[in-house]
Amino acid sequence: MKIHEYQAKELLAAAGAAVPRGIVVTSPAAAQQAFDQMGGPVVLKAQVHAGGRGKGRFKDSGKDWGGVKFIRTREEVGPVVEVMLKYPLVTKQTGEQGQRVSKVLVQEAADIAREIYVGMVIDRAIGLPVLMACAEGGVEIEEVAARSPEKILRVPVNPDTGLQPFQARRLAYDLEFTAEQAPKAESLMTALGRVFLEKDCSLAEINPLVVTPKGDVLALDAKMTFDDNALFRHSDIEQLRDEAEENPDELRAARTGLTYISLTGNIGCLVNGAGLAMSTMDIIKYHGGEPANFLDVGGGANKEQVTEAFRILLADPRVKAVLVNIFGGIMKCDIIAGAILAAFKEVGFHAPLVVRLEGTNIEQGPKMLAESGQNITTATGMTDAAKKVVAAAR
Repeated sequence: MKIHEYQAKELLAAAGAAVPRGIVVTSPAAAQQAFDQMGGPVVLKAQVHAGGRGKGRFKDSGKDWGGVKFIRTREEVGPVVEVMLKYPLVTKQTGEQGQRVSKVLVQEAADIAREIYVGMVIDRAIGLPVLMACAEGGVEIEEVAARSPEKILRVPVNPDTGLQPFQARRLAYDLEFTAEQAPKAESLMTALGRVFLEKDCSLAEINPLVVTPKGDVLALDAKMTFDDNALFRHSDIEQLRDEAEENPDELRAARTGLTYISLTGNIGCLVNGAGLAMSTMDIIKYHGGEPANFLDVGGGANKEQVTEAFRILLADPRVKAVLVNIFGGIMKCDIIAGAILAAFKEVGFHAPLVVRLEGTNIEQGPKMLAESGQNITTATGMTDAAKKVVAAAR
């Protein structure tokens, strides 16, 4: 689960980090009032769950600036916020359709002497959270990481003890903070580590962490993503969810107990098990097709879940064929075949359906499908299934 920048900074501030003053608004008039309260230059920041806002553009607006804009005067505020709220923001992460903006953060402008990147993720290779930092922060951090990976400093963190003071201190000096700035940087990194561990984040980053000419150290921007599987113990975080920022089909699937991620292809996939789902997408691509989604119905899928899964897949106008690839372990193949047939009749298919079943009661399942009289193509093995569905989609 993702949250907005302003929400991430509120969590950091509560943990002891220094953040710029900011006011969230939903109208040009409210933005002008916020400017008056700030009493000086501000930065207007479109609040969307996508990176690269500063380099983005507002689709069809005719403007050449993106979702982060420095404003000097009160007169500029209203027209800029009006554009931000009217047109979708297009960035590298939103796709060409863009993302609608419903909130704008009016943030006190800060003088910047230096920009640093600080972030925390789970390093699955070592099985620990890792605090990462780079002296070259800002909007080009991805390019820096790709061009000069040795510049990314990494500190493994024990989840039982958290980021230790000596680790934060050493990292602060490695990043060339001065003796006066180092304690402020340590405090900010400690706050980041505390939020990451206490709130079960999968990603928490400050980019940029800035040093002002006066020596202040501030979290100028922040991004956080949380582990969905841990939200049951963080009701405060779950309340921060903005469903308008999420794919409606993914939300619909989650409510039915399905795991669905929309992709860009034209072959719908209904699979049980994340590993099998990824293998299915790989083999579709290997044989020249493009998956339209990742959809894991789980090991114990029932008729209602299979039916809803088909509804979600077929509601996508890009889908030209559907592949069902099920391994009947917990659920037997004949039960799965019955659920597929019931869903097939209830939903009404307008695209070819290819089904590959394997596992317990494998003899009965495909036989039921073949004898149903429905326009369902059965396959033996993943290669056969992939070839058939790719051909059907064409």
